[in-house]
Amino acid sequence: MSNVLEIRNLEASIGGSRILRGINLDVPTKSVFCLMGRNGVGKTSTLKAIVGLLAANNGTINFDGIELTKLTTDNRALTGLGYVPQGREIFPHLTVEENLHIGAIARGRKLKSELERIFTLFPIIKEFLPRKGGQLSGGQQQQLAIGRALLTEPKLLILDEPTEGIQPNIIDQIGDAIKMLREEGKMSILLVEQYLDFCKELGDTYAILERGAVASAGPMTELTDDVVKKFLTV
Repeated sequence: MSNVLEIRNLEASIGGSRILRGINLDVPTKSVFCLMGRNGVGKTSTLKAIVGLLAANNGTINFDGIELTKLTTDNRALTGLGYVPQGREIFPHLTVEENLHIGAIARGRKLKSELERIFTLFPIIKEFLPRKGGQLSGGQQQQLAIGRALLTEPKLLILDEPTEGIQPNIIDQIGDAIKMLREEGKMSILLVEQYLDFCKELGDTYAILERGAVASAGPMTELTDDVVKKFLTV
């Protein structure tokens, strides 16, 4: 299977401290890849390095045949990266509909049938189109943020802890949406997640970080209890 994203020997620092210590990752095409690990091991920093919010000291990030490390954050987005950070970062004073349109404008496109696809994935969004984004619950904001990212038609959708602080019924809805996206076979999904059962249910492959490096990686079916106990149990 080919890879949509290949990271080799990625190193990065924050405030003079080395955070990423030679990360190597392969995200297969049209699959769900789960990046896991305890708090503070470098998961979010890895995502920020991919999208250009954290400068790499060393290494390469090859996305769909394009070397990203020399590109600006804006130009990386134009290659087909869709990023939903922790905290979601929707526009609270804009309506849900206006938030969605920003996703399309970012790629210079007008919305037509694409919105109906978002409403199929997240029906609640259609009901709340005129409502201000800041009036939504955390879970609804997460659905909006994912929907907005999808409207850029990414080749790789990057989700940073989409279940964090969210009520169980919306976690289920987000899980169902990820399943639908995987079945469509139009994109890959890179998922940073602490919720092990969520990863096991959705992921095709995984990597676990420990101290800024990959400690274990492979097919999700090969994630053993021993590995979970060693690198994930708090």
